[in-house]
Amino acid sequence: MTHATGMKYMKPGVLPHMWCAGCGIGGMMGALLRAFEELGYRNTDTVVVTGIGCTGKLDDYLLTNALHTTHGRALAYATGIKAFKPQLKVVVVMGDGDSVTIGGNHFIHAARRNIDLTAIVLNNLNYGMTGGQVSGTTPEWAVTSTTVHGNPEREFDICALAETAGANFVARSTPYLGWEMKEIMKQALEKRGFSLVEVVSPCPTHFGRNNDMKETAAMLRWLGGRALPIEDYRKLPQAERKQHFPVGTLVDRDEPDFNTRYDTIRARATGMNVR
Repeated sequence: MTHATGMKYMKPGVLPHMWCAGCGIGGMMGALLRAFEELGYRNTDTVVVTGIGCTGKLDDYLLTNALHTTHGRALAYATGIKAFKPQLKVVVVMGDGDSVTIGGNHFIHAARRNIDLTAIVLNNLNYGMTGGQVSGTTPEWAVTSTTVHGNPEREFDICALAETAGANFVARSTPYLGWEMKEIMKQALEKRGFSLVEVVSPCPTHFGRNNDMKETAAMLRWLGGRALPIEDYRKLPQAERKQHFPVGTLVDRDEPDFNTRYDTIRARATGMNVR
């Protein structure tokens, strides 16, 4: 029996990867590449765009088209790629700092435009690469290197932000749910319009150590205990929901994507008949 490995998208000799033991990025990358293979993505028609942060290293491992961009701007570059060459399959891999803390404005507008690309956001709840500082997704109660007595700010809900801004597809998973994460990524990749998959990930080097999860497996088990299928999450009393987060497909709609609307307007401007 054969199964997808995703290795056809990886450069020879690049493993083992550089991420910390217990980090979820390797598992996320593996799930994404297996999703590529199961969907029949061709290396030459696939573009992976990254920004700055722990996830920014990911494009160095790949045998696809790749673009390594500036902090917070990965979605802006990806929007340009998709607008210019709509036939390409564009995937943007970002961290929570890159996507909604530094890059929040680009995130909102990419979802609002409903640009036809897939955003994979690895949310490890802090700035992992630069020392574990607080980010826009750090929970209120959490300790980081810059909030040593707790975080006074409320955190972003990335999925709720994407839904409100107009994304066609919104889902969440964790590396604790490896098979489900790959299947959700396949759904996102096949969906036309802006698709988001948030991967809530361990960061044992910083977030875990700062929040009483000293062993690499402890934070993974903690995430597994907090993640609930969306149907079960909705049954919880409101007071208990802060102890959990929903996983699975949260939004699935079929609004026209940016390129479809643009083609309609261009045809109208040139006097062509478009159905």
